[in-house]
Amino acid sequence: MTGTAPVPFTADDYKARMDRAARQAADAGLAGLLVAPGPDLVWLTGYAPPAVTERLTLLVLAAGREPVLVVPTLEAPDAEKATGAPALALRDWTDGKDPYALTAALLDARGRFGVSDNAWALHLLGLQKTLPGTSYVSLTEALPMLRAVKDAAELERLAAAGAAADAAFEEIRNVRFSGRRESEVAADLAALLRRFGHSQVDFTIVASGPNGANPHHEAGDRRIERGDMVVLDFGGLKDGYGSDTSRTVHVGEPTEEERRVHDLVREAQEAGFRAVRPGAACQDVDRAARAVIADAGYGEYFIHRTGHGIGVTTHEPPYMIEGEEQPLVPGMCFSVEPGVYLPGRFGVRIEDIVTVTEDGGRRLNDTERGMVTVD
Repeated sequence: MTGTAPVPFTADDYKARMDRAARQAADAGLAGLLVAPGPDLVWLTGYAPPAVTERLTLLVLAAGREPVLVVPTLEAPDAEKATGAPALALRDWTDGKDPYALTAALLDARGRFGVSDNAWALHLLGLQKTLPGTSYVSLTEALPMLRAVKDAAELERLAAAGAAADAAFEEIRNVRFSGRRESEVAADLAALLRRFGHSQVDFTIVASGPNGANPHHEAGDRRIERGDMVVLDFGGLKDGYGSDTSRTVHVGEPTEEERRVHDLVREAQEAGFRAVRPGAACQDVDRAARAVIADAGYGEYFIHRTGHGIGVTTHEPPYMIEGEEQPLVPGMCFSVEPGVYLPGRFGVRIEDIVTVTEDGGRRLNDTERGMVTVD
């Protein structure tokens, strides 16, 4: 099952994104944006270079100017095929030429520029050497909400990715856990994500028994035993947009304490979800979920933020964490994933992707949040 193919993005869609990014940069007091290969470039132009190499590829955006994509000559034919290419100008450079001199001609020699987080130091230092009067700030710092608010087409893709992850969970809960290695169940999860339409699997956490107390445990050779709590956290990209969901299952019947902790985390997850509404601060979601766990005496065992944004990557701004006062806006999408981690014993995490609506929030995951037992 891969579902119906999404409506393709158009050159006009990418032009609107580039225009919006340039305006936001100007509003932030920046001379422009410099975007290297990576998720920002794909989101803005639809172009992903065939290989990320030491050769400079850079999108230059500035308000009131035509977007320009600087590319190596040998990759220009691929860049010309990108959906967003009609909305920008291409400037190519050949081996042996100075790509920084070419790029410098497009920049304000004393400007301050936002730079995509994954730009190579090699290229940034090359530009600084050519234009010593320029300065730079990361996009996450300068424009953290650049990709945060999704349009209807993006929301449709995120919903489809969530539904595919849900389908994978419905299948995995029926496989045998006891006696198998964590890595074997993780491989099953990865195969299921691909079967249900994911082109990229970013993570398949299978954390059994005491390993569940490590939120980012990597599935290993531990054999899952009857009596284990097992944290499952998995996701990736489907049609270019992310999925990320967590459920905690139990092999056989749980103890009273295990059930109580699981119910607590479910209650906290519900509280976090109910705090989602336009105008609320990101930290309000964290506070709502955290208060439930703290009031029950487990506050010291909730050791991470309540959530993170999701879009063309599985982790991006905004973040649901104390101190983040960014107001929620309809179209934002992020995880709500409280957890309790008892060292040496077990952990519980329950996670849904949630989008902000005009009057609250909507879950993009809808599998069973109560205790699920497996064999």
